[in-house]
Amino acid sequence: QWPEAAMVMFLFTVAELIEAKSLDRARNAISGLMQMAPEQATVKQADGTWQVQEVKAIALGARVRVRPGERVGLDGEVVAGRSTIDQAPITGESLPVEKTVGDKVFAGTINQAGELEYSVTAAADQSTLARIIHAVEQAQGSRAPTQRFVDRFSTIYTPAVFALALAVAVIPPLFMGAAWFDWIYRALVLLVVACPCALVISTPVTIVSGLAAAARKGILVKGGVYLEGGYKLDYLALDKTGTITHGKPVQTDYVALDPSVEATAPALAASLAARSDHPVSRAIAAVDKQPAPQPVDNFEALPGRGVRGDINGQTYHLGNHRLVEDLGLCSPELEEKLFALEKQGKSVVLLLDGSGPLALFAVADTVKDSSREAIRQLHELGIKTLMLTGDNIHTAEAIAGQVGMDQARGDLLPGDKLQAIENLYAQGHRVGMVGDGINDAPALARAEIGFAMA
Repeated sequence: QWPEAAMVMFLFTVAELIEAKSLDRARNAISGLMQMAPEQATVKQADGTWQVQEVKAIALGARVRVRPGERVGLDGEVVAGRSTIDQAPITGESLPVEKTVGDKVFAGTINQAGELEYSVTAAADQSTLARIIHAVEQAQGSRAPTQRFVDRFSTIYTPAVFALALAVAVIPPLFMGAAWFDWIYRALVLLVVACPCALVISTPVTIVSGLAAAARKGILVKGGVYLEGGYKLDYLALDKTGTITHGKPVQTDYVALDPSVEATAPALAASLAARSDHPVSRAIAAVDKQPAPQPVDNFEALPGRGVRGDINGQTYHLGNHRLVEDLGLCSPELEEKLFALEKQGKSVVLLLDGSGPLALFAVADTVKDSSREAIRQLHELGIKTLMLTGDNIHTAEAIAGQVGMDQARGDLLPGDKLQAIENLYAQGHRVGMVGDGINDAPALARAEIGFAMA
């Protein structure tokens, strides 16, 4: 029956190709993680000179320098300098984080503004990034119960059936004088009958169908074990940045503190912001229908605080809460306004002249239009939702409240997200995880089903 045999071989080949593709994706994910950390870093020597060394050879306590645009090579604590660092690959925070003396830095993050020097606090194989890679490998190694049962069953059943078929083909001709062709044919029949064809052949076809249906909705599922387990989920953990939100800061609020500059303050702020490469400044400069930027003289960046420049002969500052405090221009009324916006998870920037604050601008990562509807549909299915994010708890709670999520947890490193998934498992829940970044990888791999947002 050549057509049937050809079809069986074809379907098995398709199943193997799907499995191989899945394994390749897993290997590529791990290699992508490993490439995030640079292989070399600039280390201060005993004679005061700086020398490039392999990160694997750098000892604890060594003093390492990282310039703007470079990736941090090792975990450490800042001992000199001030800068902003994009920690999104590790913590998932939507905005760069200000770093100064005493703050922690993580391997694989990107230094943006100024030069930093830090003291190494963890070896290359013990860094936060290395622990993420280890957690992913460990989580991928923990198989689902159904998969473990199938593996155990196949290791016993398959060799037993093969040995029995071999005995049927060989023993009668050798010891009973039977015809070889007849008994080889019967051995092949035994193999075909003993093989659970309906189950085995339908499995790859069903998986392909399920994967295709999910892909049409923008969902990629790792394999059949996870596909069939979807209906069992009762908890879904979600990352915030890039998952619930767009992952790109935009201006959300404008308040004129001095009515006389209500019409002109946005143009002044945009003129100063256009000269800065900070994401908050870019968000202010990118507001639609903004007048063309005005010429700025004597422009100066104030690391960790904001910028300063002269427009039409008048000196203006555009900066954060800390800058207002340093200039001695804060007041209880202004503090109240700032606190109310910061509690909503927004970054606040103020425009000031020599007399005081003129206007404030709030910047935040905005919620996707589809997020509220998605959370509502999950609740209708009886699935509870939990936000896991590296952003501060105020931002987490504000965003979770906007979309109607059940719980929110902030200030989480990748290991903390993984532990949150483990805790839900320990409570008897069946947990899925939705994320979009490397920092979500351990939790995605450990969850019953991991949904990686593209």
